[in-house]
Amino acid sequence: MGSLRKCYGVVLWVFVGLIVEKNMCFLCIADPIDGFVAVPLNQSNLALQKPYDVPLEQRYSFVDGVRRLWVYADDKPHNPNSRTQPRTEVRIHGLDYSSGVWQFEGYGFVPNGTSGATIAQIHGAAHGATTIILRIYNGDMRYYSKDLIAKDLYDKWFRLNIVHDVYGGQISVFINGVEKFRVKDKGVGSDLLYFKCGVYAAPANISYYMESRWRDIKIYRKYY
Repeated sequence: MGSLRKCYGVVLWVFVGLIVEKNMCFLCIADPIDGFVAVPLNQSNLALQKPYDVPLEQRYSFVDGVRRLWVYADDKPHNPNSRTQPRTEVRIHGLDYSSGVWQFEGYGFVPNGTSGATIAQIHGAAHGATTIILRIYNGDMRYYSKDLIAKDLYDKWFRLNIVHDVYGGQISVFINGVEKFRVKDKGVGSDLLYFKCGVYAAPANISYYMESRWRDIKIYRKYY
């Protein structure tokens, strides 16, 4: 009888082990880029916007694969005819879209002290100027200045993925491969949509100095 119990025990442990292993494997292969195809990027696709009255090297550097972008609260806008807040941003150029399923991926870093800065966005919408804005306030990432997406992002590299399903009207935000936020988009207006990353000062409650760093920027698309 004791041998029979031991036999059942071994079978049970093997069964449980197989279930755990299967679930762990499933978690390992789940990734926001699954089912997407990388779109080729070159330097011409990474257009830079910075205060119009200062040289680029005073607001941007690219060393060892890391793009460092910074701006000051009293900087001029990117265009003398613009009344927008100061920015230093990478604008994904030549890959504007109005349909399909698109994804931005990049590894971001925000130094302690930067606050009230948009670090990533989708520009363009049927209602308003942007479809989504991701801002850092005191180390936390928020949807505009509202919903909390992720906490404690200062002084560490994090992987950011933004998936925009235009057909479904949905946007998902992933931090380090985990979906943290989902929201309905704002439709497609007369202008096309495009991704941006860097630093763009919020209308209020901003630090004087704002900086973010980016590496391994990629764009993906899903084909059906």
